Amino acid sequence: MDAGLPAQLQDEPGPMFRRLRDAGLRPTRQRMLLSELLFGRGDRHVTAEMLFAEAAEANIQLSLATVYNTLNQFTQAGLLRRIGPDGSRSFFDTNTTVHPHFYLHGEGILIDVPETLVLAQMPEPLPGHEISRLDIIIHIRPKAADI
Repeated sequence: MDAGLPAQLQDEPGPMFRRLRDAGLRPTRQRMLLSELLFGRGDRHVTAEMLFAEAAEANIQLSLATVYNTLNQFTQAGLLRRIGPDGSRSFFDTNTTVHPHFYLHGEGILIDVPETLVLAQMPEPLPGHEISRLDIIIHIRPKAADI
């Protein structure tokens, strides 16, 4: 048992422990703590800075570099999906299925599109290639005031 882990994470083969192991990651203290913050609240979109602030609020002492590294490792292992809606920052989505997003300009918020989006027709990939990923980000902003 690790005295630095919350009680719910000390039962080694718990769901977070198994989730990390099944993804090929060693369940270190940092990964376990961050996975509880990430996956313990359902589907969500976070930036490294948001997760770092949540960790600090929960009295979890980690560097921002550790948070970035862990998010990248989780993404490479298929536990998260990275979404870069504006080229300047990355969001990490705990829902790794293909689904569209709204990006609210000015607020810097990424949310799931609540309805199912149906594509009438996908383009054919180039010869010798296959579609490996589909990202649909619908950028929105407040309507201009009617004059």
